[in-house]
Amino acid sequence: MQTYPQSPVMGQMMSQPLSVSSIIRFAARHYGSSEIVSRRIEPDLPALHRYTYRDCEARARRLAQALQDRGVAMGERVGTLAWNGYRHLELYYGVSGSGAVLHTINPRLHPEQIAYIVNHAEDQYLFFDLTFLPLVEGIAAHCPTVKGFVLMSDRAHMPATTRIANLLCYEELIEAADGAYTWPDFDENAAASLCYTSGTTGNPKGALYSHRSTVLHAYASAMPNVLNVSAIDTVLPVVPMFHVNAWGLPYSGLLSGAKIVFPGAALDGKSLYELFEEEGVTFSAGVPTVWLGLINYALQNGLQFSTFRRTVIGGSACPPAMMDTLIDKFDVQVIHGWGMTEMSPLGTTGGLLAKHRNLPREEQRKILQKQGHAIYGVDMKIVDDDGVELPWDGHSFGHLLVKGPWIVASYFRDEGGDVLQDGWFPTGDVATIDPDGFMQITDRSKDVIKSGGEWIGSIDLENIAVSHPAVLQAACIGVAHPKWDERPLLLVVRRPGAEVTREELLGFFEGKIAKFWMPDDVVFVDSLPIGGTGKIQKNKLREQYRAHRLPGV
Repeated sequence: MQTYPQSPVMGQMMSQPLSVSSIIRFAARHYGSSEIVSRRIEPDLPALHRYTYRDCEARARRLAQALQDRGVAMGERVGTLAWNGYRHLELYYGVSGSGAVLHTINPRLHPEQIAYIVNHAEDQYLFFDLTFLPLVEGIAAHCPTVKGFVLMSDRAHMPATTRIANLLCYEELIEAADGAYTWPDFDENAAASLCYTSGTTGNPKGALYSHRSTVLHAYASAMPNVLNVSAIDTVLPVVPMFHVNAWGLPYSGLLSGAKIVFPGAALDGKSLYELFEEEGVTFSAGVPTVWLGLINYALQNGLQFSTFRRTVIGGSACPPAMMDTLIDKFDVQVIHGWGMTEMSPLGTTGGLLAKHRNLPREEQRKILQKQGHAIYGVDMKIVDDDGVELPWDGHSFGHLLVKGPWIVASYFRDEGGDVLQDGWFPTGDVATIDPDGFMQITDRSKDVIKSGGEWIGSIDLENIAVSHPAVLQAACIGVAHPKWDERPLLLVVRRPGAEVTREELLGFFEGKIAKFWMPDDVVFVDSLPIGGTGKIQKNKLREQYRAHRLPGV
């Protein structure tokens, strides 16, 4: 631990820990009537659930009490498989506020990966929405650390029969607690939540956030130069709460007093548009594929937004045409955001400086299309292969490194060993930084594929391909797709004398990976380019197949 020389005169201010529970306590006390609206998961109930910050805090305390009564100790993990909704928000505060660790799990992963993550985290309980009952039934027997599986519903919606032996009802857990619970105080550096990243090859790695890092990230992200969230906003996080804590909006929204609207599982253009209009949404956040569906629905039906005026787009680069459409046709400000699971996740956001106000439209858009300016709490630099820092001239590109109070120093259980480089975290991205501090990603040093805001590991796909008896070598690269940004293209060298068709090889992947990981196309080649170290040169493949047309595109 770093030590500092003692100050000659110490400050005389109160010392209070920065804790997740401090956000919900503040929100309930000072913005108690602010509304939380959720689209329900249960199809036979009224479409929307409504209550206030004050109601949410009371139920979160009862949830914390229920976990304590069931023996969940400080630091133990509690998993979730859930959409964006009010019960999930209660878990955000009830679990972390009690001193346990909230572990949000991406249900889009393959069941085997989900079981691995649950076991690696040693989740004590697993809470899940009704949508994911079949998924949990399939993995329950393979998750020995889980003491109980909690269906996030009431008794009326509990299944009559299930393969889950220790199934509990969420509402019954809440009702069993009397609410006589006081949020505990503890070290602000204690763990608050755990998110696993699939942005690396091999098994996912966990980023373990502290209470301090979470509160600082929420506080910084609400600032005007970042997301600019305030009490006059109605915020709809389309980005999932299982995707890096919905980019911190469940925290920054509440500490700002904003009305919160959760879309549940209905993320199609029609459902989102109707919810935006019905609830007066002013600000939203999500990946480009979501906005593509919403934009297409609005354009096809000649619709405009009556209140929606600001969005942050991240997860993958916002296509320039999408940015132009949102700004020019719908009068929606586009904030380009960049970050990583390892960064909680926000690192930069786009915007203009005062000096840019009078620039031509085209020049302004070029600035807005960059990943943006560092937000307070994040420092960054670019270095060459030898670690020498490169100039901020907008032309020199190098490996992007970051540091700050909400950036990981190591992975959960020290997976991957020492990941820092002289105190800086290597992002795996290649970028430029201009003289005004605007960063732009130019390439990736990792060979992962980003599709619809989700990462796809190319090595995992290659390993499956080469396990086919007819395959000698395989390489997987990302190629451009108009909707998903990138999709996997598999390049295959057959074994001498062996035969396998495109359809047969794609069928070989069935059941081994998540559906969205499935390669879109297979190209059979005579050989793959090999570098001096014996590695396949994917940079050459990406250049060669840059214009490859995928089926159906």
